Amino acid sequence: MKADKPTADIAATMTALGKAARRAATDLAMTSGEQRNAALAAAAAALREQAASIVAANARDMAAAREKGLSGALLDRLMLDTDRVEAMAAGLETIVGLHDPVGRTLEEWERPNGLRIQRVAVPLGVIGIIYESRPNVTADAAALCIKSGNAVILRGGSESFHSSHAIYDSLRAGLESAGLAGEAVQMVPTTDRAAVGFLLSSMAEWVDVVVPRGGKNLIKRVQDEAR
Repeated sequence: MKADKPTADIAATMTALGKAARRAATDLAMTSGEQRNAALAAAAAALREQAASIVAANARDMAAAREKGLSGALLDRLMLDTDRVEAMAAGLETIVGLHDPVGRTLEEWERPNGLRIQRVAVPLGVIGIIYESRPNVTADAAALCIKSGNAVILRGGSESFHSSHAIYDSLRAGLESAGLAGEAVQMVPTTDRAAVGFLLSSMAEWVDVVVPRGGKNLIKRVQDEAR
């Protein structure tokens, strides 16, 4: 997979991601907690099976990061080894063990005429998540969205491009092996910053909420540009 696409392709690329995510979100909202848990368990297994490929992809990111002169602390955040891949897989299994958030009754009351009303937790739909260089966030964020019945569009930091995509490929393979639509998890296939701008400003038809996970500059950009 190429690390960059021409900016002219950004609108078409992002629109396709949004449409696919919206279709997947509709299907995902109809699944049971047991189905979603089975898919996450399969994704954890796929991470373990593909650990060597994920570590190899991470080596490409690490080499590029060293050439850029990233600090030791940033390199440590970026680095993956078999233990860290195992931790990602174990993290998915921890999420499997959490209570199903979908369908919970949050509040209930009765009107004077006897009509009973409930406020029930339901999926949001499609969540966009923008994060920085920690590649393990790819697995954590995707798993939390699937657990809660939401499709997700992920956009990781450019430093972790190859690592995040290797993780994404494993997650998607796991979901599909368990019978869920792979499009429930999407990943922006470019490091072009214009893709983030398009996600924030031009995808309200397909994306319900955008969550930034990173430093104050990232958060400010989302606050300034999100529509």
